[in-house]
Amino acid sequence: PSRLCSPFPVGYSAVALNHVIDLKEKKQEIVKPVSPTELFPSLPIVQGTSKQIKVLNRLTLVVSDPSHCNLLRSTSTNIRLYDIIAVFPKTEKLFHIACTTLDVDLVCINVTEKLPFYFRRPPVNVAIDRGIYFELLYAPAIKDSTMRRYTISNAISLMQICKGKVSTHRENKVINSDASGPLELRGPYDVANLGLLFGMSESEAKAAVSTNCRATLLHGETRKSACGVVYTVKKPRKVEEEETTLPACKKAKTQV
Repeated sequence: PSRLCSPFPVGYSAVALNHVIDLKEKKQEIVKPVSPTELFPSLPIVQGTSKQIKVLNRLTLVVSDPSHCNLLRSTSTNIRLYDIIAVFPKTEKLFHIACTTLDVDLVCINVTEKLPFYFRRPPVNVAIDRGIYFELLYAPAIKDSTMRRYTISNAISLMQICKGKVSTHRENKVINSDASGPLELRGPYDVANLGLLFGMSESEAKAAVSTNCRATLLHGETRKSACGVVYTVKKPRKVEEEETTLPACKKAKTQV
C-alpha cells in the first residue's frame, strides 16, 4: 500500500511518498516506486519561491520476525530505487538488529500504543554512530487523545536515552507527519513546538524538522552509492577575523 501526503502550502520544500509494507502479511514484495509524474500532472510551487516541490520516494518495512530482516540484507534492485529506507521494528530484538546491523536510514518509533519494551542505551548509541535517525510521528497525536498520550510518553522515553550519549552535539531525531491528507499536516514551526512536548530542546526541535531531514537524505544517497556524500557549509566570519584581514589604510578609516 502507498500512503500519499498531498503537497500543502505550509512551508515545506519536499514531501516523501511513503510505501508501507507489512512483512507479516504473506506474499509481500518490494515493487518499484511510483513516479511523481504519474501522480501529479504538475508539481506545486514551494511557498514563497519559484521552485517546484521535491517529491521523494520512501519505503517503510514493518518487521515482526527476525527472518523479515533478510529482505533488507538482500541486494534487491527495487530497494535502491527508494530515496529513504525506514524500518518499523515490533520487538526489542528487532529494534536492536535495526540499530546495529540493518542498512537503513530511519528507525520508526511506535506512537500508537504503549511500547512493549524499554529503550536501551547500547543499541541507540550504535545507531547514532552509524548515522541512523529515529523517527517520531505527530499525525496520530492529532487524531486521538489516547495516541497523543502514547506519542508523548514514547518520545520522552527515547529522548531520555538519547541524551545519555556522550556526543550530545549530534542530533538523531526526525519528526514526520505520517499524514494521509492535507488536514493532518502542520507547518514547520508548529511541528518544532511539538518537539518541545517530546522533551527536545529548542535547537533539537528545529533540527528535527530541517537539518536532520537533509542528513537523512544524504545518508540515503550514501547507502545507494556505497561511497559517500560530501557537502560544504560556509562558515560565518567573526568581526575580529574581518578586522585582521583588512589593509592598514582601511583599518585607519574604520577606527576614525
